[in-house]
Parts: sequence; C-alpha cells; structure tokens
Amino acid sequence: MTDTTWVEGAAGSLFDLDNLPYGVFSRPGEQPRVGVRIGEHVLDLAPVAELASAEGQSAASGLAAAWRNPTLNAFMALGPEEWRAAREWIMEVLGNDVHVARTTLHLHPLTDVELHLPVEVGDYVDFYASEHHASNVGRMFRPDQEPLLPNWKHLPVGYHGRSGTVVVSGTDVVRPMGQRKAPTEERPAYGPSQRLDIEAELGFVVGVGSAMGERVATADFAQHTFGVVGLNDWSARDIQAWEYVPLGPFLGKSFATSISAWVTPMAALDAAWTELPGQDDPEVLDYLHVHGPAGLDIEVEVVLDGEVVTRPPYRTMYWSPAQMLAHTTVNGASIRTGDLWGSGTISGPERDQRGSLLELSWGGKEPFTVAGRERTFLEDGDEVTLRYTAPGTSGGRIALGEVTGRILPAH
Repeated sequence: MTDTTWVEGAAGSLFDLDNLPYGVFSRPGEQPRVGVRIGEHVLDLAPVAELASAEGQSAASGLAAAWRNPTLNAFMALGPEEWRAAREWIMEVLGNDVHVARTTLHLHPLTDVELHLPVEVGDYVDFYASEHHASNVGRMFRPDQEPLLPNWKHLPVGYHGRSGTVVVSGTDVVRPMGQRKAPTEERPAYGPSQRLDIEAELGFVVGVGSAMGERVATADFAQHTFGVVGLNDWSARDIQAWEYVPLGPFLGKSFATSISAWVTPMAALDAAWTELPGQDDPEVLDYLHVHGPAGLDIEVEVVLDGEVVTRPPYRTMYWSPAQMLAHTTVNGASIRTGDLWGSGTISGPERDQRGSLLELSWGGKEPFTVAGRERTFLEDGDEVTLRYTAPGTSGGRIALGEVTGRILPAH
C-alpha cells in the first residue's frame, strides 16, 4: 500500500489517501448511496466492494449492503473494527494502481453528483465548550459579574437541539420569525430576526450506541464516535435573548443547523490530537478525566460573502469531545447511531479568532468590515462558508467538509 493515490489530481491534495471522508451522493436518476471522497472525485463504494467480495476479499464482504443505503447509519452501526477494515481496504483500492481498470468506472467527478445529508440524525445536542466564547458572552451580557457562571468549569454545558432541522451544506436558510424584546421596549414584538448569527463549530457523529442506564467513559470515546463534520449552528440572537431564561435556547436555534456533506472518520485525525488547556483549577470530577491528548488541532475559517472574517482555532477549546460524550451519558441517557453533538462556538483569545458575529461585532456595537462596508449581523442574501483543515497522518494537511448556507428573506 502506498501513502498517496493514483486518482488524477488527488495526490498531495487536501483529500489524499490520508483523508477519505464518507458521504452520500447520487447521480441523475439514481438512488443516493454511500461514497468516499478522493480529490475532486467520489468513489461509489458498493459496486467496488461487490467486485472485491466476489474475488474472495474478506475485508469487503458485508460492506456493500451497508453502502447501498441512503445514509451512513448502517455502515456506522457495524462498529470500529469494520470501520478500520473498510478504511484499510479503500486505501488499498485507491493507492495501488493494480485496481485502476476496474475502479475507474465507479469514480465520479464531484461536479457530476448531488450530495445529500450524510447521516440520519437521531438526537442532537449542542455544547458550550469554548472558554473564550463563554467569557466573551458573559462580559457582554453580565458586565458587572464574573464572565463564567459557577458551573462552567465543572461540566460541559449543553442544550438539546432539534434534529429535524439539521440540513446538509448548501441548503438555504430562511430568516426565522419569532418574538423579540429589547430591554428598552415595554412589550415583545413579533417579526423577522434582526440579529441573525452564525456559530462556527465541529460536530461529532455517534457510530455505535449505548444502552439506557449505561455510561460511556471518556476512554471509550473511540469505540462510539465515527467521525467529525463541520457544523454551523445558525442563531437568532434577539429571539434567543428573550426566550432563554430560565430553560435555555429554543426557537432562536431550532430553525436550522447546517453540517458538511462529508464525515471525516476519526482515524483521519490521528495526527491532530493535542493537549487540552489546563483543567486543574478547578480539577474536574473523575468521570470527566481524560488521559493523554484529548483536544484537536483543527483550524477554522469563517468566510462571509467571499471574504475571510475570522479564523477560530479548535485547539483552544476547554472541554474535549470525549468529555462531552461522557457527560451526555453520565445520567444513564442512551446514545444511538446517528446522534450528533456540536462543540459549541469555537473562539480563540484574539478578536480575529471569534467564531460568531455576536462576538466579532461585540453585540453589534463594534462593526467589522466586509468588502469595504461595516457589518454586524447577517443580512438577506449573505452566504457563509466554514472551512476546516487539520494535520494529516502523512505529514501534510487534510480538509474537513465545508459548510455553506445562504440567507433567504423571512416569509
């Protein structure tokens, strides 16, 4: 097996053999099914696996049926040993030119396919795991108090979102309607959100579930987590500000959450693990302890109407994905194949590392400039793209799937 691919244009790219994200695609007149991205192509996995299975290649047996499905769920439910075997087999197929003749027929340019939501999402939970983001929000809205609330460094704070409005990258987002009330107003008003925002996040996808009453330890993260998606938690800040006391976000978040069409397997991020910021003051409780590197060195770019406006670094996150998963299940709540949890807004310590427009404009009081014009929150017609890169296992860099959405007027 080589460490690069024979696929034209893919060798040395951000989507070489050390990446291989999974997605769901279709061609005109065909049913959606699972593929893997290599360069600017997608490999139709099921027919290639069927060829290999007919030749007695055990690594491919049983995989074709899972890959004929219109979501990744059946494949993810097979578990980490099958994920590992599948990845090794795909690397062999795309890395050894002995497979060129029979594989090329099933290799399609991305420009010729439609990409679909890759996962049938079960439950969706969104966290609040960046100390910089939480501190910025605290300073904006509670200027006379400590920025962080008393529980924040003891547990990963989260809210339960709406899985039915998780959409694939490229889906337009309609400006939400709802109640909003400024502090200076006597009564709430109903209408389109005036403070529509983004949240640059990572999403983690559950592959193998757990039984109700069981707990997933931080050390078992890899046994349950299939991969990572880019995630934009669109947020109507004015609706959110009026509704969130005392139970937290609801309509200000539930109208749309965008994820990438590609799910990067955790194995592709083996070189991206890094140490967490210190968690010794206060020391976390035992069930949240992690051993070894538990953070991820992933760079994010937020592009608004074609211009990069901020670059949040995921390595600065306080809470790790393993801790978020452990906390989700510590009360005995079960997880299921396809469950999704978001990291919360990724923000670093610098102004140009803030992962939301709320922070970037400091609540609308400090406009930033895009294309020579001052901006605060999203306007109709705006297009936002989140881009992600990480160290690859071959020494270069890999890209996670982009997340793009365009704002349409309320109706």
